[in-house]
Amino acid sequence: MKHYFIGSVIAFMFFSCSQTPTKELAETQEQSISTDTVTQTSCPFLTQDTKDNIVMSWVKEVNDSVAFVCYATSIDKGYTFGQTTEINCSNNVHPHGENLPKIIFKPNGEIIAAWGASNANPKNKYSGLVYYTQSFDEGKTWTNATPLVTDTASYDQRYFDMSLLPTGEVAIIWLDNRSKTDADGSTLYYAETAGKNGFKNEKVIGETCCQCCRTDLFIDSKGSIHAAYRDIINDSIRDMVHVVSVDQGKTFSQPIRISNDNWIINGCPHTGPAMTENKNGLQFAWHTMGGGSGVFFSTTKDNGKTFSLRDSVSTQASAKHAQLSTLQNDHSVIVWDETFKKGENFNTVIGLQNRTAEGKAMTTKHISSEDAVSEFPVIKTISDDFVLVAWTQRNPNAKSGSLKKVFYKIVKAG
Repeated sequence: MKHYFIGSVIAFMFFSCSQTPTKELAETQEQSISTDTVTQTSCPFLTQDTKDNIVMSWVKEVNDSVAFVCYATSIDKGYTFGQTTEINCSNNVHPHGENLPKIIFKPNGEIIAAWGASNANPKNKYSGLVYYTQSFDEGKTWTNATPLVTDTASYDQRYFDMSLLPTGEVAIIWLDNRSKTDADGSTLYYAETAGKNGFKNEKVIGETCCQCCRTDLFIDSKGSIHAAYRDIINDSIRDMVHVVSVDQGKTFSQPIRISNDNWIINGCPHTGPAMTENKNGLQFAWHTMGGGSGVFFSTTKDNGKTFSLRDSVSTQASAKHAQLSTLQNDHSVIVWDETFKKGENFNTVIGLQNRTAEGKAMTTKHISSEDAVSEFPVIKTISDDFVLVAWTQRNPNAKSGSLKKVFYKIVKAG
C-alpha cells in the first residue's frame, strides 16, 4: 500500500503538471521596443538564443553621428522584451534598413554581432565597411570591433547576411568592391568563423552583383548553404539569382535565375530577396518591376535547379523589402512594405500574406497603422498560426516629425 500510495501521488503530480494550461497565443497591438521619446531606434532584426528565446536587435541612434547596436531577449515568445544590452564597441554603426546589423548565438554560448559602417571615399561616397564583435561571457563583455576584411584593396563591403552552420560556426556573405572582371557590379564573398578567431578564409561565390540590394544566406534542413542576391545579367538586367553549396561551403553552384523578370534598370532598387524552407523545398520572395511590378513568390523542389513560375504577392509598384518565414505547419508567411497616398501624405504600411505548404495564397492583410510610415519588416515564427513582426516606423503627422522607432507585434497569420 505504501508503495502504491507514493506511485499514485507521483502519477497525480505528473498528470497535474502535464495538464497545466499554457498561455494561449493572441494578437497584440503594435508597441515600441523603447519608451524613450527622444532617441531614435531603427533596423530591427529577429533571431533566437541557445534556449530558443526570441532575441531582437536594433540600432539606437543617439544623434546624427553616434549610434549603437542594442539587443534584448523575450522569454514569452515576443510579448515582452527584457533588459536592453548596448554593444558599446558598435558606436560606428550606420543605420540602413537594407543593411541590418545582425546577431547570432552559437551553440557553445559565444555571441557574434555584425554591422555596417560608413566609409565614404573618392571612389564611392556611399561605400561602407563591415565590422563584428564577439562575446564569450553571455554578452557581459565584447571584443573590440574587428573589420571583416583586412585586404586594403577592399574599400566597400555592404549588404551582408549571416547564418548558423550545422558545425556550430557562423557563415557570412557580403557584397565587396573587389572584382576580377571589368563588368559592372559588386562581388559576393563568403567566409566562416574559426572558433574564437572570428571570420576566416574568405572566398568569392558570385560576381556582377547589384551593388545596393541586401543578400540572403540560408542553411536548409540538410545542411546545404544557399545564397540569393540580385545579379546584373548581360550588363543591364537586374534579376534575382540563387547559388547553393552541398559540400559544406567548399564549392558553390553557378547562379540560376529565380525568375526571368528581365528587369532592365540602370540603378540599384535597394530591395533584396528572401528565402525560407518547408517540407516541399525552398520558397523565395522579392521585388521587381520587370514584366509587372510588386512583390513576387516562387518555389523550388530540386535545390534550385528549377523554379516555379512566379506568383504575385502584391501588385503595388511600391511593394518592397519582402521577408519570409515558415510556420510550424509548413505554411509560408511573407511580410513587406508598400506606400500609398493618404490625404497630403504618402504613408507606408506593412503587408502580410499566408501561403499553404504548396504555395497557394490564403490570406493577405495590412498589419500596421495606415497613419504612419512603416518600413523594412522582419519576421519570426512562434507557432502554427502566429508570427512576430518588427519594423521601423515614424509618424509624419506627429510634432516630433520624422522620429523613427522600432515597433513590433504578434500577428495571427491566418
